Amino acid sequence: MKHAAFLKQITEFIFVENEPEKSDIIFIPGSGFPQLAEEASRLYHKGLATYIVPSGRYSVTQGHFGGVQEKKELYPGNYRTEWEFLSHVLTKNGVPEAAVLKEEKAMYTYENAIYSREVTDKAHLDIRQAILCCKPYHARRSLLYYQFLYPDTRFLVCPVKESTIRKDNWYLTEQGTKVVLGEIERIGVQFHEIIGEIRKEYEKNGR
Repeated sequence: MKHAAFLKQITEFIFVENEPEKSDIIFIPGSGFPQLAEEASRLYHKGLATYIVPSGRYSVTQGHFGGVQEKKELYPGNYRTEWEFLSHVLTKNGVPEAAVLKEEKAMYTYENAIYSREVTDKAHLDIRQAILCCKPYHARRSLLYYQFLYPDTRFLVCPVKESTIRKDNWYLTEQGTKVVLGEIERIGVQFHEIIGEIRKEYEKNGR
């Protein structure tokens, strides 16, 4: 492919993926896609984590839960929040309720990380290694936020396999291109405040 090197740089930045390993916990950023919780369930049943934290109220732009995005026939019902939906998917796939921690306040990705940290701190969990289940194109932005809130944690990103927008095809459709480049734009816009906080820390410490 003529522009393979150009596309590779964007692809490798956005589509983070690691092999799953034994971890302390699995995080799921808020979503109406059941595949995230299905993948987390699969990893849980492989014995790779003790707890799962699905996170989310609903999108701040919508003001209500946007509904089940796929596989509605498998997960019918009216859900108030993303957490309620994702936790239902988890338990329906055999994850015990005791293993599912509750985070039902977050309204965007940064808050998913912020409030998940509150949940794990309240439970006195020491998170040394964590798995992050997300959509493939949401991997980098999710990882950056969770890594910021858990600076001492090693993260393994395990995106879902079922996705119409993947690292091998995102540039072949207008929608895929819009979504992936939109992620880059969001990173550029949303991380100014975080980088500013980091800069203040370095200035405070004389570094």
